[in-house]
Amino acid sequence: MISMARQWTGGHSGTVLCVGAAGGPDGLLASGGEGGEVTIWSQEGGRLSTVRLQGQDDVTCLVFSSASPGALYASHGGTVSTLDPRDLKAPVCELRVGEDEINALSLNDTGALLAAADDSGSVCVVDLAEHQISRTLRRHTNICSSLAFRPNRPDSLVSAGLDMQVMLWNVNKARPLWTVNLQDTEEDRALSHTSGQLLNPPLAHCISVASCGNVVACAAEDGRVHLLRVGAGSRPESMGALRAHSLAVSQAHFLNFLSHPYWLATGGNDARVSLWDLGEAVGGTASTQAPRRKRRGRRGAGAGAKAQAQADTPDEKAGGSTERASASSPGPSLSFDHGDKVNWLCPAALKGEPCLLVADQSSTITVYSLSGPQADQANGVTL
Repeated sequence: MISMARQWTGGHSGTVLCVGAAGGPDGLLASGGEGGEVTIWSQEGGRLSTVRLQGQDDVTCLVFSSASPGALYASHGGTVSTLDPRDLKAPVCELRVGEDEINALSLNDTGALLAAADDSGSVCVVDLAEHQISRTLRRHTNICSSLAFRPNRPDSLVSAGLDMQVMLWNVNKARPLWTVNLQDTEEDRALSHTSGQLLNPPLAHCISVASCGNVVACAAEDGRVHLLRVGAGSRPESMGALRAHSLAVSQAHFLNFLSHPYWLATGGNDARVSLWDLGEAVGGTASTQAPRRKRRGRRGAGAGAKAQAQADTPDEKAGGSTERASASSPGPSLSFDHGDKVNWLCPAALKGEPCLLVADQSSTITVYSLSGPQADQANGVTL
């Protein structure tokens, strides 16, 4: 069930754009917002400190290092700042990383590599020991909106963009191992033949990888969450898509602290937040249909203008074709109206209690406590 929501206030003067959690029973949390604001929070929701980064560019992503408790990475503009969350002052160091505005960061398991996705479509990989860019991966033909290192595979990451492409990379190689065009799935081809209406394209907004490292969820403009699996020989397998929201899906994150690693939280422009149990579907697939339109926070209008470029077809040599698994389409175990468009979802175990932190168009963070999602699924609860 979802318990009474509580608000964390007083940390920002403008819209909160992103939230990050350090993990662990006493781990800190951080939020980033408009005008370069970064705020550190206790697990009880107490504001510990706030800093405004130089240049006052919006803070678009925050990532805590599990390998170094004194490192918090914040993207703002084309820069990544390293902050000490235990003593939040001026950045410990700053590195110009992106060729354009950075949209997302991901840190690999060892804490040695940081990847940044930017508006130019590039993925920049930073060697943190050397404090320099070790490689720039260029294949997206539009904004690269999201990326994630695969757990337990420190050299492997997936990226997604407004070119409707999902790519699997070995960061030591210049070309992706494979590319999947979300517009070229079996569901999209079927819909294009049977639907009399123009559907929104599946521009990719957020990507998440389950703790097994092989199951990928991609939140898209078409209101769906597209599911992929890295199969035998690292080949891509389409697992269909969840019909998740009536408008663009801005956020999708796997939760690693519930009964199994295939619980997925999603949030969208329709102001709904949903929790999905993909435990059975991961053995096969989920299928679906589509709805409507996008925009992540304040950045959506600019991103949407660039998003009209058509995607390249998948590179055959890079393994662009997909194999299809089989399964049924689950409905959400929980689904509730947050009341405002979702900018960011952050799963976190606060004092051992599973929670979802939601940032929207306001200056506050809303915390929902999750209690017994398995029981809610069995009872068919929809809030």
